[in-house]
Amino acid sequence: MLERVYDLYTQLENGRVMLSFKGCLTTDLITALLEVTEHKMETIEADAKVRKKVFNVVMECLQNLFHHNGTASNLDAGKKEEGHGVVMIAHNDTGYCVLTGNFMRAAEVDALRVRLDTINSLGPDELRGLYKETLNNGRFSATGGGGLGMIDIARKSGQKLEYGFVPDVEGSAFFSLNVNVTN
Repeated sequence: MLERVYDLYTQLENGRVMLSFKGCLTTDLITALLEVTEHKMETIEADAKVRKKVFNVVMECLQNLFHHNGTASNLDAGKKEEGHGVVMIAHNDTGYCVLTGNFMRAAEVDALRVRLDTINSLGPDELRGLYKETLNNGRFSATGGGGLGMIDIARKSGQKLEYGFVPDVEGSAFFSLNVNVTN
C-alpha cells in the first residue's frame, strides 16, 4: 500500500498536476481552492493574461461542480451528493488542463450533450453573441443559473470543450469535462 503512495506521487509529478481534489464542495472550500490555484499560477505562469484565463475557467468549473453534482436519486430527493465531485488542474507544454467530473441525472445527458455540441460548433464571435443572448433571455435553471457557465468556459479558454458521459446506476451518469487553456 505504501508503494502506491509513491506511485501516485510520481504520476502526479510527471503529469505536472498543480491541484487535485475529490469530495464535497462548499463555498468555503471553493474559495480555498481558488486561492491555491491563484498562488500556484503566480509561481508557474509569468503571463498575467494566461493566469487570469486559467483562474476564470477554474472558477466556472468549480461553480458547475457545486451546483450540478449528485446522483439522480439524491437530486430527486433534494439531497446534495457528497464525495463524488472531482477537479484536477495540470500544467503541460502547451498550457493548462482543467478536468472536472460529477454525477448527474441520466435523463439530462442528451440536453447537455446538445448544448456542449452547439457551443463547440461556434466561433468566438458567435459565442459572444450566444453569451449576450443567454444573458438577456431572463431564463434560469432549477439551480438558479442562466446557462452561461459552459459558454463562458469556452469563451475564456478559446478551445473546444472535451467531454464524456459514463452511465451509472440509479438513473445517473458521470459527466467529465476537460478544458484546455493554451499559453
